[in-house]
Amino acid sequence: MIAATAPFAAAAAALAPLGRPRVVFYLGTHKPSWLADPRFRGVPLFVSRASLAGRRTLPRAITTWAADSGGFSELHLHGRWTVTPKAYVAEVRRFRDEIGRLAWAAPMDWMCEPAIRAKTGLTVEEHQRRTVANLLELRALAPDLPFIPVLQGWGVAEYWRCQDLYARAGVDLSAEPIVGVGTVCRRQGGMTASGVLHSLAVEGLRLHAFGFKTAGLLANADVLASADSMAWSFGARRRPPMPGHDQPGPGRRAGHKSCANCPEYALAWRKRLLASLGRGAAPALVRIASSNSPFARAAAALEAA
Repeated sequence: MIAATAPFAAAAAALAPLGRPRVVFYLGTHKPSWLADPRFRGVPLFVSRASLAGRRTLPRAITTWAADSGGFSELHLHGRWTVTPKAYVAEVRRFRDEIGRLAWAAPMDWMCEPAIRAKTGLTVEEHQRRTVANLLELRALAPDLPFIPVLQGWGVAEYWRCQDLYARAGVDLSAEPIVGVGTVCRRQGGMTASGVLHSLAVEGLRLHAFGFKTAGLLANADVLASADSMAWSFGARRRPPMPGHDQPGPGRRAGHKSCANCPEYALAWRKRLLASLGRGAAPALVRIASSNSPFARAAAALEAA
């Protein structure tokens, strides 16, 4: 049982019934209004601060949700964080108080993809150091807010080094309700992401995988406490809309060219995903990129449905 310490009460409530291989799945969305939409009652959502910051009024949540800091976009666009820790703390406090039901918030972490490091001009080690330092700063500024630690790295051993950095800073990751794992969402086609996740799970960490697609979820559900994904939206952009959705209808003032921001499409995709996860997760370290992998075929069928 995860202790429901004050900042993480909502996260504890979401994860209390957790029993592996069940995964708490956060449906990613660009639409903050979904937080108050009755159709999403009981559907955990994942919303970026970029979609919420600067809004005069915020929706009142009827479901559990988690906040993404938008770190990839920040570093990709600017090569640095343009938001200060104090400003981010103020935003997250407003989200918690005005929206409510916030399970946790990602820190201002530093991804380690080569393309991002080319933007920042920094090493993996420096990205890791800044990631750990930021969590410490955020928690010092706001011990009442549920900021989670995130492990960053590129190779498997680098994630272990990041784990050691947290330990030396006095952060016991095994005692954390959730530990995010970054820089894996674009590496689900081979062994690397699974190797990283499984090597960390044996340490007893309750892991959250950021931005996982269907194949990655199916392959790693046995070692994850939670995950989020916008894969439904990216897939919908490349397909015609659902039948009738090119015309006005319930909840649609006008038809749309794709279902990339469509509640009905997102919920149907989530239902299929959860059904696939319920049939059993892939064995550890399965090579999900293989065209012969049953999990790759299952993922392809799910994405195409």
